[in-house]
Amino acid sequence: MLVLTRRAGERVLIGDDIVITILDTRGDGIRIGIEAPRGVNIQRDEIVRAVSEANVAATQTNPDAENRIKAALGLVPPTAPAAAPAAD
Repeated sequence: MLVLTRRAGERVLIGDDIVITILDTRGDGIRIGIEAPRGVNIQRDEIVRAVSEANVAATQTNPDAENRIKAALGLVPPTAPAAAPAAD
């Protein structure tokens, strides 16, 4: 990891087509601007992690979820009474 100290207005160049500009410093945070080609994804790490965690949670199901959905849609047949023993 490269660690740099930059001031407002200074830039960092990544490759030939990505420019990071320090716009402002505010208390314990900074504002940065990023110039990159349209095809380059720029995402905040905490958002990517939150979406990933939400996707994993969405794949977890309640064991009886399918039966509850079927019951709500009226797709579950009514419970049949117990069959009487056959007479010979």
